Amino acid sequence: MPRSIGLLLVLLAAAQFGGCPILTELNNPAARVTTTEGSFVIELDATAAPVTVANFLQYAEDGFYEGTVFHAADPNAVIVGGGFGTDLREIGTRPPIINESDNGLSNDRGTVAMLRTEAPNSATSQFFVNIVDNLDFDATPDELGFAVFGRVVEGLDVVDQIANVPTEERDGFANLPIDPVVIETVEVIGWSTGEIGLSPEFEEYWQGVEYRSRVEFRNFLVNLLGAAIITGGG
Repeated sequence: MPRSIGLLLVLLAAAQFGGCPILTELNNPAARVTTTEGSFVIELDATAAPVTVANFLQYAEDGFYEGTVFHAADPNAVIVGGGFGTDLREIGTRPPIINESDNGLSNDRGTVAMLRTEAPNSATSQFFVNIVDNLDFDATPDELGFAVFGRVVEGLDVVDQIANVPTEERDGFANLPIDPVVIETVEVIGWSTGEIGLSPEFEEYWQGVEYRSRVEFRNFLVNLLGAAIITGGG
């Protein structure tokens, strides 16, 4: 295992495998992440990473990220957030999602990817922004990597500012900001108009996901996107 991947894995929270709905034919939304250090905008690639984007949007819509912190900041690697409160207690999440790291997107500087444990399909809510090119985080023909699902298109200077805050090693955290960098809001700020479809894999991945019924998920998409949901049945 490359050293940089090993370094990143020590920051990850444990999770259990679950399922997630599959979205297809989405146009790209964007989300503004407002923190105590400023805000930045992520363009989410719903075509390359439909499961991951749906998962991120669900957490954002639920207000899950509000009050969480960036619990790791390294100017030579990544900033990591979305799973711990200001008291550094891990927040309960929905089931993990499938790993979409083989989607052709690379962990270049400014891209946003999902955090996971050594188990490939273990990502839940935590994400990171690549401060440098971390190409050894990418999938290979033999091994899945860390799934990129978006890119910072505004406020990369704020991301760099977060990466350069003073840090310490404490309570099992590496590169923990001494003064908490808190996520205040994650707001969906744009979505192109168009039809949204649920792929045939929807039923398979939705089985076992208990936090929402299928009807609630369809209603969530309609309310958020104002677009038609095309399904194969009730």
